Amino acid sequence: MKPLICILLIAFSASAQISGTIVNEKGNAIPYVNIWIENENIGTTSDENGIFKINAEVGKTAIFSSVGFEIKKTALTANEKVILKEAVYKLDEVVISKRKQDRQIEIGDAHKIHHTMLSGDKPWIYGKLFEYDSAYAATPYLNKIIFYTDSEKKDAKLKIRLFEFNGIEPADDMLQEDLVVTVKKGMRKNEIDVSKYNLKFPEKGIVIGLEWMVIEENKYNFEYKDKTKGLVKTAYYAPSLVINYSDSENSLMYSKGRWTRSRLILKITKEKNPWDNKVMTPAINLILTN
Repeated sequence: MKPLICILLIAFSASAQISGTIVNEKGNAIPYVNIWIENENIGTTSDENGIFKINAEVGKTAIFSSVGFEIKKTALTANEKVILKEAVYKLDEVVISKRKQDRQIEIGDAHKIHHTMLSGDKPWIYGKLFEYDSAYAATPYLNKIIFYTDSEKKDAKLKIRLFEFNGIEPADDMLQEDLVVTVKKGMRKNEIDVSKYNLKFPEKGIVIGLEWMVIEENKYNFEYKDKTKGLVKTAYYAPSLVINYSDSENSLMYSKGRWTRSRLILKITKEKNPWDNKVMTPAINLILTN
């Protein structure tokens, strides 16, 4: 079977480059903040010093999102300085107990195939929903997150987001800090240990999001053939994410400042392909423990 590469479509419009800095209320720079233009396919990521550049029109509404801070919507101006407020979390009472960690299960049915999703040049979030099952009561804690990548760059960075599911879409972040990880070049199985956070599986379900970052160390040149333009060379951002095909509507994507959920559309096709009458979903598994 030939490798399948899915490319997220990119729309272009007349715009100017706007530069700015993102800081907290104390004036400290906030790194790796993802920025989207509301309702448009335009976005970027601030660098490790909180500096960003985005090709957009002055006055357009920008959405700034980072773990631990309130989402901010504001009209863009030249030489932008954006101040994000720290998010106030309502914390449940924590009962400290010694965890056994003598039992664990893996859920998700993700596996490695040579079918991938490229980010293009936008900071998308690609998420997979894990619904709660009473069988998880014996292993209620999140131990590891497993996901598959096919990176064009060595040590490409991406964020892992953990959201509580509210029954409709991802809601609150379960972590109050960025979980930025690096992946090796090529096809890889990645295992991220999250046991130190002592997170329990939410009763309404959990969405694991893989968030691309439009930063210089992830940048690479991508070539593809266009019917009218011929060979096109453009800048894309690693890593590519391995995708699987599911019978469940468990795939969600954040772009243009909002969440959308992939729906299963049944259709009759002459050729039988693995993606026919399936939902494309990121290849992610969870390991739960007690």
